[in-house]
Amino acid sequence: MNTKREDIRNIAIIAHVDHGKTTLVDELLKQSGVFRENQEVAERVMDSNDIERERGITILSKNTAVVYKNTKINIIDTPGHADFGGEVERVLKMVNGVVLLVDAFEGAMPQTKFVLKKALALKLPVIVCINKIDRPEARPDEVIDEVLELLIDLGASDEQLDCPFLFASARDGYATYNIDDEPKDMVPLFETILDYIPAPEGDPDAGTQMLISTIDYNEYVGRIGVGKVDNGTISVNQDVVVVNHHDPDKQKKVKISKLYEFDGLNKVEVKEAGIGSIVAISGIADISIGDTICSPDNPVPIEFQKISEPTIAMQFVVNDSPFAGQEGKFVTSRHLRDRLFRELNTDVSLRVEETDNTDSFKVSGRGELHLSVLVENMRREGYEFAVSKAEVLYKKDENGKQLEPMETVYIDVPDEFTGTVIDKLSQRKGELRNMGMSNGGYTRLEFSIPSRGLIGYRGEFLTDTKGNGIMNTAFDCYAPYKGDIQYRSQGSLIAFETGEAVAYGLFNAQDRGTLFIGPGEKVYSGMVIGQNAKTDDIELNVCKTKHLTNTRSSSADEALKLTPPRILSLEEALDFIDTDELLEVTPKSLRIRKKILDPKLRKRSNFQ
Repeated sequence: MNTKREDIRNIAIIAHVDHGKTTLVDELLKQSGVFRENQEVAERVMDSNDIERERGITILSKNTAVVYKNTKINIIDTPGHADFGGEVERVLKMVNGVVLLVDAFEGAMPQTKFVLKKALALKLPVIVCINKIDRPEARPDEVIDEVLELLIDLGASDEQLDCPFLFASARDGYATYNIDDEPKDMVPLFETILDYIPAPEGDPDAGTQMLISTIDYNEYVGRIGVGKVDNGTISVNQDVVVVNHHDPDKQKKVKISKLYEFDGLNKVEVKEAGIGSIVAISGIADISIGDTICSPDNPVPIEFQKISEPTIAMQFVVNDSPFAGQEGKFVTSRHLRDRLFRELNTDVSLRVEETDNTDSFKVSGRGELHLSVLVENMRREGYEFAVSKAEVLYKKDENGKQLEPMETVYIDVPDEFTGTVIDKLSQRKGELRNMGMSNGGYTRLEFSIPSRGLIGYRGEFLTDTKGNGIMNTAFDCYAPYKGDIQYRSQGSLIAFETGEAVAYGLFNAQDRGTLFIGPGEKVYSGMVIGQNAKTDDIELNVCKTKHLTNTRSSSADEALKLTPPRILSLEEALDFIDTDELLEVTPKSLRIRKKILDPKLRKRSNFQ
C-alpha cells in the first residue's frame, strides 16, 4: 500500500544560466545550520571543480541536503547551460517538485523555458522564485506576468498555474512572500517548500525499486550510482538485480556493498534507506544511468527517458608536431585513450569512438562548450594532444536524404547592432523567426539555424556587438541539409621555417594581418602564426633577421614598433581553426597548425 513519507522533501533548483541557483543553495545550506558559526565557507560552495569556479557556471548537477523543522530537504543544484541539459533531464526523475529561479531583470530566458518544459511534462509542482530583486533595474511585476505567460504557453495544468511566487535576493540571503515585506531570511522559502512540495510516496512493503539518475565516480571505489528509492527499502549486503527499461535483456545479480545518504555537503554511510530517500550506492562495477535496482523476486524496471544524443563531434589526435612531448606529461595514444574512456564514467552525454587510425579518437558531445570543458580539464591534468575543428553529426531519413541538427537561437542585442547580427546569421543559413523589443533599448531576435552555422560564431558575435549581446541556444530538431557554409572569410598566416620569432621578421609580417605570437616564441614550419587580412593562406618567414652592413644611415637605426599580438583563449582558438587545421593543446601552450605541415604536400592536397 502506498504511503507518504512526511519527513522528506525532494526538490531541484532549475533556472537559466547565471540566475543565481548555486548562490541560493549556498544560503539554504548556511541558514539551515549545516556550517558551524565560525566555519570558513567558500563562495558558491557547490561548484566543486576549478573550471566551474572560474567560469561561474555549474557543469555537473550536485546533491545536497538540509534539515528544517525535522524535515530533510534533498536539494539538487542543476546546470543552466543548454550543453549540459542532459544533466537536468535526468535529475528531475528524482524529485517531487522544482524551485524555478527567474532573474528579476532578465525575466524568462530560453533555458528557463527548456527546463520548465521538462518539469511540467513530469507533472511536477513549481515554486517560482523571483531572484535578484535587490538589483536597481529589477522589474518583478513584469517578470511575474512573463512567467505566467510562459506557463500558459507550455500547457501547464490549473494546479501548476496556481503556483506560489516568492521574492528573493540569494546574495543577501532573504526571501519574502510579498515584494513589500521586510527582508529577513530564507524561512518563507523553507516554509513554502514544506507546504507546497508533496512528500514522496511509495510502498514500503513492496520489493525494492530504485532508478539510477546520476553517476558519480571516485578513483577508490569506482562508479557510484545516485537515485531515489521509489518502493521498498534498500540495505547494505542486500542481493539485488540490475535491470533497464531500454535494454530488456539486461539482468545482473549484484550485492549492495555500501550505501550513503546526503547530509549537507557530505555523504554519510547508512545501513538502510526507505522510500523517498535519495541515496548513493557503490560497489556495482558497470552501473549506468537509467538502470533500475530491484529485488530479485520482482525485477520491474522503471521507465526512463533516453538521454539526448550528441550533435557535434571532434577528433582528438596524438600530437605529432615538431614540438611534441616537450610540455605534456601524458602524450601517447594509450594515455589519451584511457583518459577519454574514463570520462565516460561520469559524463553520459559523451560518446568516444575508436577510428581506423590508432592515434585518433572521435569524441561527440552536446555542444562546443561541452567539448571545450573536456579539453580544458585534460590540459590541466598534464595531457598533450591535438583536436580538429568541431563538425556536426548528420543523420539519414527513410528516403536516404541527409538531415542535420538545427538549433533555435535567441539573441538580445542593443538596437544598433541588429542589422549586423541578422546579416551574419543569414550568411550562416540562419532564418529569422521572430523579432521584438526587449527591455532597455535591446531587441530580441529568434533564429532557426543549423548547428554547424554556430560553430565559431560566438567570438565573432561578441566582437560585432562590442560585448553587449547575449546569445542563447537550444537544440530544436533534425531537418534537411541546408547547403554549404563558408566558416572563415580570412586565411591564415603560416610560419615558413622552424626557429625563433624575431622582432624584425614580425615587423614585416604584421602588415599582412593580425599576429598571434610575439618575439622570442618558438615556431615551426606549418604552424599558424596569425590571421591574414585576405582570403588566402600566406607563408611568412618570421625568423628572418636583419642583414648587417657597414654603412650607417639615419633610417636604419629606427626602433621597430610591433603591434601587440592577439592571444587566443581555448574557445577562441577552437572557433578560429579551419577544417584543414588542428589545435595543438599542451598544459602550457595552445598552437594552431596545418594538418599537413609540409608546404609542397599541402598545396598538392588542395588540388586533388
